[in-house]
Amino acid sequence: MESLRELFKIGKGPSSSHTMGPERAARIIKSRYGKNAEYVVNLYGSLSMTGKGHLTDYIIRETLGEKCKVNFCRETLPLHPNGMIFEVYERGELKDTLTVYSIGGGSIIWENEDDSGNQINNTYQESNLKDILQTLDRNAYSFYDYVMEHEGENFTEYLYTILDTMFDCVKRGLEREGTIPGKLQLPRVAKQMYTQAINLPAGSERETLILSSYAYAVAEENASGQTIVTAPTCGSSGVLPAILYYCYKQLNVEKPRLIKALAVAGVFGNVIKNNASISGADAGCQAEIGSACAMGAALYAWILGLNNSLIEYAAEMGLEHNLGLTCDPVGGYVQIPCIERNGYAALRAIDCAIYAKNLGYVRKNKVSFDAVVNVMKNTGHDLNKAYKETSLGGLALEFDL
Repeated sequence: MESLRELFKIGKGPSSSHTMGPERAARIIKSRYGKNAEYVVNLYGSLSMTGKGHLTDYIIRETLGEKCKVNFCRETLPLHPNGMIFEVYERGELKDTLTVYSIGGGSIIWENEDDSGNQINNTYQESNLKDILQTLDRNAYSFYDYVMEHEGENFTEYLYTILDTMFDCVKRGLEREGTIPGKLQLPRVAKQMYTQAINLPAGSERETLILSSYAYAVAEENASGQTIVTAPTCGSSGVLPAILYYCYKQLNVEKPRLIKALAVAGVFGNVIKNNASISGADAGCQAEIGSACAMGAALYAWILGLNNSLIEYAAEMGLEHNLGLTCDPVGGYVQIPCIERNGYAALRAIDCAIYAKNLGYVRKNKVSFDAVVNVMKNTGHDLNKAYKETSLGGLALEFDL
C-alpha cells in the first residue's frame, strides 16, 4: 500500500476525482509539452456527466491555458468511470494522445502501465487489515506504531501540517456567510448552526450541533472551491476535521494525541483504497462518506483508548452501515446531499466508537473489516451507474435546474 501522504492531500475543492485529479494530470502533461502546445481534452463518463458542477472543465483550462478546448463525451472509458483523453497539438499537428484516469482522492493512473506517472511507492508490505493486525500482534504494536515504523519520523511534521490545514478550514468555514457558488444558490449554515449550538444548554443537542457545524464548515468550504484535505476525498473532507476539532475544542485533547489518531484513521482509509475504492463514480457514496465514517470511527476509538480489535470493530461498523449509499449529487454540485452527509457521518462515526467500547467486550464482533471492504467493492460494482456520480438518478432527478 502507498504512503498515507497519498491519502491525506492538501488541495482545492470541490472534488478530488473531478478537480484535483484532472488538475494533476494536466500539470504533468503541461510540464512535458509546454505552454505553447495546443490541447484538446475529452472528458468521459462521470467526468463528463457531472464535470460542470464539479468545475472539471474550469480547472483544466486554468491549468493548460488559453490554447485548450474541453469536450464532454457521454461514453465511458474501459478502466474507470473518470476517464480523460488529452490530445496534444503543435502547429495544428497531433503530436501525442494520452489517456488518464482519476481514480479517487486526487490520484491518477495512466493507461500505459509503463508510464512513469504510474510509479507507486509501496510504503506498506501488508495489503489488508488482517495482515496488519497480525503484524501488530507479532510486534506488540499499536496502529500508530505501525504507521511510524513505515512512514519515518519526518512523517510527524506532515501530520501536523495536515491537522493544522484541517483546523484552519473549520475556522474559516465557521466565519463565512453568504451563498455557495452554483445554480443551487445554497446558503451557508455552519456559522448559524454553531451560534445556535453554543447558546443551547449543555446536553446532547448542543454537542450534536457543535460537531455538525464543524463538518458543515469544511464541507461548505470544499463546495466553494477552497483549500481542504482529502480525508479520503474532497466530497467527504468534513468528517475527520469535525471529529478532530471537536476533540480539540470540546474534549481538550492535545494535538500530539490527535495526530496519532489521524494516522490510525489513515490505516483504514488506505486499506479501503487498496482493496476497493474511494471514488463515488466507481462505487457510489459508500466509497466516500462510508470510508470517511469508518476512518472517523477508528480515529475516535483511538481517542477513547480502545485496543486494536475494538478499533477495527468501530471502523467496520462505520463502513458496514453505509453500504449501498448512492452518489447522486444534485446538478453535479458537491452540495446536496453531500454537505449534510458529512455532518451525519461525523455523528455516526462517534456512535460507532461508543458502540465498540460498550459492546465489544461483551460480544466478539463476527464481521471483519476486510469482509465489509470486499462487500462494499462488490456492492459498488453492482450499483446501477445512475447512482454513481452521474446525476442520472436518486436525488438528482428531483430537481430541475
